[in-house]
Amino acid sequence: MPLILVCIGTDRSTGDALGPLVGTKLEQIEIKNLQVFGTLDEPIHALNLEEKIQNIQKENPTSFIIAVDACLGKSQSIGSITTGKGPSKPGAAMNKKLPEIGDLHIHGIVNLNGFMEFFVLQNTRLSLVMKMADVIAQSIKETDQKLSALKKANHL
Repeated sequence: MPLILVCIGTDRSTGDALGPLVGTKLEQIEIKNLQVFGTLDEPIHALNLEEKIQNIQKENPTSFIIAVDACLGKSQSIGSITTGKGPSKPGAAMNKKLPEIGDLHIHGIVNLNGFMEFFVLQNTRLSLVMKMADVIAQSIKETDQKLSALKKANHL
């Protein structure tokens, strides 16, 4: 079963660039056990999300999908990275009705939820988003290395 990482967001909004930054970082280090979709050069965002999901699922019907996305939260949670079972709900902070994606999700809380979300995402600190992207990409890289070691040990 293929492992797929779908990094959601756009580089046109600082706060929403977390996913594409993670995808780009992973593309540069050439991970071996996960296929990555969503980079700064080829982002997966609100306007193409449905089409991209359909294409991914059509080409990889038995895949296990991990979604990476930015989200908004409480002030004390800003800078936190959360993981969970089940899909990510892109656009939820902006009250957009977009398709859900993922068997697991990784969310980076980039700014405050509750008021003028579009403005808040546009005015998120790039340094915070970059640091969070580094942590997520490094974690996925280490997971990829462990998967490679397991495959080698089991001769898969």
